[in-house]
Amino acid sequence: MAPHQPLDDREKEVMRSLRFSRLLIPILIGIGVVGYLLWDQFDPEEFAKIQWRLHTLVWILIAFGFVVVRHIVYALRLYILSDKFFSFRKCIELIFIWEFSSAITPTSFGGTAVALFLFSKERLPLARTASIIIYTVVLDTAVFLVLLPLLFLFFGTSIIRPDMTHFFDLDGWGVTFLVSLLVMLGYASFFWYGLFRNPGQFRRILVMLTFNRFLRRFRPGAVQLGNDIILASRDLARHSRRFHLLAFTYTLLAWSCRFLVVNALIIAIVPGGYGALTDQLEIFGRQMAMYVIMAFSPTPGGAGLAEIVFDGFLSDFVPTGISLIIAFLWRLLTYYSYLFAGAIVVPAWLQGHIQLRRKRMEIPEPGEDRSRDDE
Repeated sequence: MAPHQPLDDREKEVMRSLRFSRLLIPILIGIGVVGYLLWDQFDPEEFAKIQWRLHTLVWILIAFGFVVVRHIVYALRLYILSDKFFSFRKCIELIFIWEFSSAITPTSFGGTAVALFLFSKERLPLARTASIIIYTVVLDTAVFLVLLPLLFLFFGTSIIRPDMTHFFDLDGWGVTFLVSLLVMLGYASFFWYGLFRNPGQFRRILVMLTFNRFLRRFRPGAVQLGNDIILASRDLARHSRRFHLLAFTYTLLAWSCRFLVVNALIIAIVPGGYGALTDQLEIFGRQMAMYVIMAFSPTPGGAGLAEIVFDGFLSDFVPTGISLIIAFLWRLLTYYSYLFAGAIVVPAWLQGHIQLRRKRMEIPEPGEDRSRDDE
């Protein structure tokens, strides 16, 4: 019999992160925050103004449609980034697991480690695994770095917070936004340099930074990341401009669908929520600013923080008394839905790979006499 191959430390850590018990943390945080906000902010008079009719149902369904389209577009992006290594159906499944892992880990960490685990189990070549994981970081950040400056030119500082008329009005949220955006710009530029300009120099810089005795313990990780960048750079270099344009287009469409969920919910619930096109664009941009702040949340999937900041960022479009209703529907569609779907998809995926592993263990080594096992 082939010897059993023990799980390495990284694999064990990922397996622990996908445990069902991890669901409890974000759910309890979310319920706790929603409960407090409901007690503190709920306004029965504003709630009574909501007209629960066909119009409301249709726009809630449209909001759900944006969630579905976003998932499909992310699957299409994975399909092309993997060079069609995965079937489209497999991409749909993998995006469920990737989103689930992001939902149960702090937003600042995301699901990168789980993605690496997923692709290794699906036998994706190492170079392509590295290029997908690193390139998606660059693509996602590029959407913000392209759209936010354009929206800022159009709306000014009000794109950050409704009460900001110029930069001198910067409060704690505004400072957090600018710092987070600069951090995003920094690491996206650094990764872009490594992927498309000089991967060898990128690796040397990473290793050089860990010569400091305080950072020496990060040297193995820095070396590994540098090696991954070199592999990813070689893999991406063989693709045409059309490939990169298509990857960015899918990324832009996916993020747009994510933010348009709130636009649709405001139209559904807020009386006169249609507004002008400029209002809808400002709501869209305000969500981008809100997400930049949430990108470094210490809670799983931004649980709790998202519900808290929602009211402040959109207070000029959504009455405080009903903002919690929209925030709850928004999180239910875009966040908790992946928690519930992941609770179904992840165990099935893990069980399938456990069974596959057992079958491989039953395959005898070349020249091994299976009759000895029957004695």
